Amino acid sequence: MLVEIVGKRYEEKLVTTSLRIAETFTYYDEESGRQYTREHKAVLRAIRDLKCSEKFRGEHYSPSEYVDERGKRQPCIIMDKDGFVLLVMGFTDPKAMFYKEKYIEAFNSMESELKRIYTERQQWQIERDKGVVIRHILTDTIKMKISDSPHKRFAYPNYTNLIYRTLFGKTAKELEEEFGVKPKENLRDYFTGESLSQVQGMEMLVSSLINCGWGYKEIKEFIETESKKMIA
Repeated sequence: MLVEIVGKRYEEKLVTTSLRIAETFTYYDEESGRQYTREHKAVLRAIRDLKCSEKFRGEHYSPSEYVDERGKRQPCIIMDKDGFVLLVMGFTDPKAMFYKEKYIEAFNSMESELKRIYTERQQWQIERDKGVVIRHILTDTIKMKISDSPHKRFAYPNYTNLIYRTLFGKTAKELEEEFGVKPKENLRDYFTGESLSQVQGMEMLVSSLINCGWGYKEIKEFIETESKKMIA
């Protein structure tokens, strides 16, 4: 890829590398029959020779390494869009403008993808926060409306598994195995915003039915019947 998204969650940024630039700005011109090349070492030299401030260099260029075809580690530079633009301003190859545009299009495309990720993540956080409140409603409803018995403590996990089986066809334990949830992690952190919304809708339904005096078997039959109607 010309450009990629890197970084930890919530700290992602768009970058390319000196090696990718060297590979992209090397091409064969069929009209002249000439091979135009830009060696990687020339790109590295161009970066070193930039007359930019040390502050700019530190913010937009990061030393790194890659493994070449012989299995040896070689130096390269990782840069963001600003670093790339400053660097290629000095490129004057016959088709340099074409490749400059190609890279800028790639940056802009990935920037749109990054914005989509941020928007989706914001929606996920809203659903996750709502889910905490709705889960408390369900547990409080169970506590207040279900008669005390040795089985009462299993009510919440039973309803949760009923909801998960209805929506995803799997129990909580099976979903944890599928997603690779580690100890002390929360399964719902692996759900999408849409999945969280579906779970929360079902939890509100279950809370309402418990409030109406329905038992587990009645709720189970009702939910399973309604879900089959929706699928049919």
